[in-house]
Amino acid sequence: MTSVGLRNLRAHKVRLTLTLVSVLLGTAFVAGSLVFTDTLKRSFDTIFATSDKDIDARVEPGHDYGPGLPIRVADEVARVPGVRVVEPAIEGEVVVVDDSGKRIDTGGAPSTAGAWRGRRLVHDVPRIVRGRAPARTGEIVVNDGASSRYHLHVGERVRVVVPNAAITTARVVGLYHVRFDTGGYLGALFTRAQALSLLTDGRTYRAIDVAATSGISETTLVARIRAATRSEDVKVQTGKQVRADDSHGVSSTLSVFTYLMLGFGLIALLVGSFIIYNTFSMIVAQRQRELALLRAIGADRKQVTRSVLVEAALVGLLGSALGLAGGLGLASGLHALLDALNVGLPSGGLVIAPRTVVVALLVGTVVTVLAGWTPARRAGRIAPVAAMREEWVAPAPAGLRRRTIAGGVVGILAAAVTVLGATASRTGTATSLTALGLVAACAAAMLLSPVLARWVIVPLGRVLGRPFGPVGRLARTNAVRNPRRTAATAFALTVGLTLVTGIAVLGASMKSSLDKLFENNVTADYVLTTDVGIPLPLAAAERARTVPGVASVTELQGIQARVDDSVRQGTAVDGPLPVVLRTTMREGTSATTGHRMIVSKKVAHDLGWTIGTRHVLSVPGRTPITVTVGGVYADDRLIGPWAVGGDVYRALTPRNEWGDDVALVRAAPHTDQEALRRGLNAATNDLYVVSVRNRTQFEGMLASQVNGLLGLLYGLLALAIVIAVLGIVNTQALSVVERRREIGMLRAIGMQRKQVRRTVYVESLLIAVFGAVLGLGLGLTFGSLFTHALRAVGLDALTVPWGQAVLFVVLAAVVGILAALVPAYRASRTPPLEALASS
Repeated sequence: MTSVGLRNLRAHKVRLTLTLVSVLLGTAFVAGSLVFTDTLKRSFDTIFATSDKDIDARVEPGHDYGPGLPIRVADEVARVPGVRVVEPAIEGEVVVVDDSGKRIDTGGAPSTAGAWRGRRLVHDVPRIVRGRAPARTGEIVVNDGASSRYHLHVGERVRVVVPNAAITTARVVGLYHVRFDTGGYLGALFTRAQALSLLTDGRTYRAIDVAATSGISETTLVARIRAATRSEDVKVQTGKQVRADDSHGVSSTLSVFTYLMLGFGLIALLVGSFIIYNTFSMIVAQRQRELALLRAIGADRKQVTRSVLVEAALVGLLGSALGLAGGLGLASGLHALLDALNVGLPSGGLVIAPRTVVVALLVGTVVTVLAGWTPARRAGRIAPVAAMREEWVAPAPAGLRRRTIAGGVVGILAAAVTVLGATASRTGTATSLTALGLVAACAAAMLLSPVLARWVIVPLGRVLGRPFGPVGRLARTNAVRNPRRTAATAFALTVGLTLVTGIAVLGASMKSSLDKLFENNVTADYVLTTDVGIPLPLAAAERARTVPGVASVTELQGIQARVDDSVRQGTAVDGPLPVVLRTTMREGTSATTGHRMIVSKKVAHDLGWTIGTRHVLSVPGRTPITVTVGGVYADDRLIGPWAVGGDVYRALTPRNEWGDDVALVRAAPHTDQEALRRGLNAATNDLYVVSVRNRTQFEGMLASQVNGLLGLLYGLLALAIVIAVLGIVNTQALSVVERRREIGMLRAIGMQRKQVRRTVYVESLLIAVFGAVLGLGLGLTFGSLFTHALRAVGLDALTVPWGQAVLFVVLAAVVGILAALVPAYRASRTPPLEALASS
């Protein structure tokens, strides 16, 4: 029986290839995602292991807000017995501008400034490979990797943009090498004195790394430091914990990408499983006489079933192996693409973990075997004599009735769960129930799709098939002749279009919500922002105020502090608020000058705050500030839960962290807007990081970010569509073989070749449009429900992209016709007499 299975695979190479591709594509995504993330994780782990290897303990603030560690803590730690040396962290994000005035874009790689160490402390001293170390103010050294990548040379004069300081001009006096120099990293090192001036507030450090004397363990050292500091505002970790935390942070970040890629891989395999099921169902139907003969000469049911499962297992194993190889290529290509896009990923060889090989082979093989299980059992139940009397036996009506009843039950459960999700008040509960409802609805649609195929294809066939006359009627009849097969073929396309359409609804609603937010709330004429990884320099707003035609500039900054007894995130406002934002005040005024606070209606209701109540804002190491509530405003997502003035922000925030999120510019009456734009650009041009946009351009920038995300998702989901197309090709090709005698008879009584082709085209068109209509219905419904569930986080404008929906249907129709080209050609070349004589 194994030999029979192998012979059948060799005898149908085209069928084998199409089925293999279905398994290969899904498995490639699964393997590729694992290889890619394992590769990145090892690269980052190597970086951390190298950069953190000599740390025996790290002292950090015991809180995630506030200025950091007071400088005196370094002296206290240095006096602890067993401490060999301490090294404060003096580092900050910066932007470097080369001598031609071009801002260096490192993509996602860090661009930092720090202090040169003339001798070894905790970390190794970077090795100078050209030039010399910085010796005075205005001199820097840069890593040799950045020198090669960004064409920075010894002797070149550059500018370093630090958000809270004036633009610093420096000369590159040397190049250095560190072992973790990779992936576009740019590190500029000043003298220690200048680094302290630029990158700290002169009172605090972000962290302190500690090295122990010989013979002192990390745990002993940490215990001694904790005993010496004895403060809740100080956290002490061993070097091992530091390295583990760094690695865990990378793993957590990469896990999002891993789950995304795995999700699309599993979707591809799910879509492919319908194709595999269809393929093996048709194989069993076409081989009924052969299988009956095997039964007649002594093969029992289990042997016949096993022979089909052996074929499925071999296809799955071979497809998974090819998918694993394809995954390696996918991971390598993805890394190369992201490098070309200057994302700043670290370099390193591909990591192929044993887990990746096992998972890829196991997942692809198991999915294929499960998809072939039902056709294999059906093959085992074939009665020898009955099978030899019939060329093809239709599925039993009783089985279809049971499937329909099960689909109805699942559909009722899906509706109930969906209603619960739509009426839930909490966002997490609503999205979870809606997602569960979507899964149940897809399961119900899959079970009911044979019945739905008749309901949709018959009337659709009357409309689309009318211009083709008898050919159209024949195509319609063929499309619903075997509703299970039609349903399985179309549902592969349904899954892909459900996800694509749902994402289209979410994307359109997200853009509409952003448009609504800014159109209804922002009245500023221009918005100053920065498109790099640092805050907007304070100098931008100061310069904008001097531009002719500017009536006012309002700066918004994020602030986090302990308010009374809880840590809360709010907004700091410098400048007039009502002229740039439509803020609806319920009580009091919007002024935040001095020690005044304004709060949202929700905060006032939940916490019992009213006009005149006083609250204490504090951060460790700073003098607490008492503010008085002077106004209550309607909930506003742009301002947030509460706001204070810029004086409070600067009093509680370290100087080196000062920076604006945005600066909103209001023009004076009768000001020429284009002249004002030119003036703002001229005033901020030599800050290098400032972008000047009007409201429309700012909304467009946000919309382009949404479009970029949608483009990525559409590109990944296109994989499912490709597999669905292959399914239509496979099904139509096997259907032509199955109906060989029928086609021969039609040709014998006068049907022309072009009419045969049209029959196959229209049949494929009807199946594809049916799958598209079902997918659009599910996608539009659940895309709208997810938008409703996410209203509390900003998606408060439901938009259905009807134009895209129509385009999806048209594309599905085109895809259906293109998928039928080869099967239609083969059908039209069927010799009538030879087909009639075959048995």
